[in-house]
Amino acid sequence: MLDITKEKLKSEYKIKDEIIELYEKALKDVKDQFEYYDNIREYNQIKVLNAMQKERISESHFTNSSGYGYGDIGRDSLDKVYADIFNSESAIVRPHFVNGTHALGCALFGNLRPNDTLLSICGEPYDTLHGIIGIGDKDCKIGSLKEYGVNYEQVDLKSDGSIDFEAIKQHLEKNKSIKIVHIQRSTGYGWRKSFLISDIKEMIDFVKNINPNVICLVDNCYGEFIDTLEPTDVGADLAAGSLIKNIGGGIAPTGGYIVGKDKYVTQAAYRLTVPGIGGECGSTFGIMRQLYQGLFFAPHVAIEALKGAIFCSRIMELAGFSVLPNYKDKRGDIIQAIKFNDKDKLIKFCKGIQKGSPVDSFAQCEPWDMPGYDDQVIMAAGAFIQGSSIELSADAPIREPYIAYLQGGLTFDHAKTGILIALSDIMK
Repeated sequence: MLDITKEKLKSEYKIKDEIIELYEKALKDVKDQFEYYDNIREYNQIKVLNAMQKERISESHFTNSSGYGYGDIGRDSLDKVYADIFNSESAIVRPHFVNGTHALGCALFGNLRPNDTLLSICGEPYDTLHGIIGIGDKDCKIGSLKEYGVNYEQVDLKSDGSIDFEAIKQHLEKNKSIKIVHIQRSTGYGWRKSFLISDIKEMIDFVKNINPNVICLVDNCYGEFIDTLEPTDVGADLAAGSLIKNIGGGIAPTGGYIVGKDKYVTQAAYRLTVPGIGGECGSTFGIMRQLYQGLFFAPHVAIEALKGAIFCSRIMELAGFSVLPNYKDKRGDIIQAIKFNDKDKLIKFCKGIQKGSPVDSFAQCEPWDMPGYDDQVIMAAGAFIQGSSIELSADAPIREPYIAYLQGGLTFDHAKTGILIALSDIMK
């Protein structure tokens, strides 16, 4: 590190020499991992560039439609670009998805019918899906899949975080009503590694060998552009995610996407709007330029965020905390989990990330009863786009063993500075 950088960190943020030493050691240790993911970044940048060139994207695609939005060339061409990138038959990319949970909900409601069964094979899904399914808080069951007569089954992960294939086989052979198998790529609020594309392929192949008619749906949030392949490259029938995570590149102001086989994407689109209209309607309010430009930046930004997570893993480990994944582990998402075993340290860390943000750095984030979550949650996200978790952010349910989940960082330089501030705050 340059001496002027050290002095700036010390003078502006009171970073102590012992933290600087950990910083320099961590940077040396992660060098090989950074080189590996830089190659993936370059590959995916070429993939995105090529998809846009195939669709002959031009200024005319950055259209400002209103009303019904019929014939919005920018919207319809962006669907084709996403389908090409994901090597899928179809895609629907819309600002009308309010978040990734909404996109996943449309995929589920659009393709499940009364007496069908949804099977989660990665344990309990992310907290915000509980209300969709009808599990957890009883007040979330209004309008849930359960209320519509859709059943739910779950296969928990083994104690080591691996998939229980024998239990999956038993469920699929016993219950012929299983229509969708849900695979969650990211760790969510658990203490496990995210699943690699090779893991997802193994799961899908296993399910399809037992029942080829089962729809395999992958929650792809936080996973885009971390590998050269996406879930739909390895057999996923559907994948869905949020535009204010990896694939929006920190520029898309809102929205989500669903990609996959045409008949299943169409069913999901009918749930987003209404049957018979689907993706044919929906004005785009003049934000198409941001959606395209965000997608173009996404391969670079996703890897910048990933570098922040890898660096965080190493420096927090050097500081004596338990981390998952380890800095040397292959990764399937941009999330870094840090176990504090201490409520106050967890809250201090999140507040430190907030303090290191470019927006609302003066704000004090506090645990609160956030809609869609069973526990109080603290969220640090001083972002240009509200709630954007491709920007440096950290969140945690306030429950033992008090694990913080860090993700994002539009630039690695910002991510490491924010992490240094947060670590400094808990080591005072």
